[in-house]
Amino acid sequence: VQLQASGGGLVQAGGSLRLSCAASGSSDRFKNMGWYRQAPGQQRELVAIISEGGNTDYADSVKGRFTISRDNAKNMVYLQMNSLKPEDTAVYYCYALRWGRSTATWGQGTLVTVSS
Repeated sequence: VQLQASGGGLVQAGGSLRLSCAASGSSDRFKNMGWYRQAPGQQRELVAIISEGGNTDYADSVKGRFTISRDNAKNMVYLQMNSLKPEDTAVYYCYALRWGRSTATWGQGTLVTVSS
């Protein structure tokens, strides 16, 4: 399976971006899909995750500002990011875990830069 993320870019503080991630190359269903991010010099951290049934979990730092969603029929996961802050600047990686697997698949990352 391959994950292709898109939608990153440069935005001013307070602005919005929508990230998309498409999974291809497998007919398997995905137990969980989500987004992580990694800022320069920092460890990769969970941003948001969504189960096949639609249950979601968010990092405290993005609650109320970011919304994760998925389209199971299209094997897509999205991250709507509103009220962006400079500290949201990072490379965002999409993530997908297939049912019955212990190892997740990662996308290539998309850079989000928020200017102050």
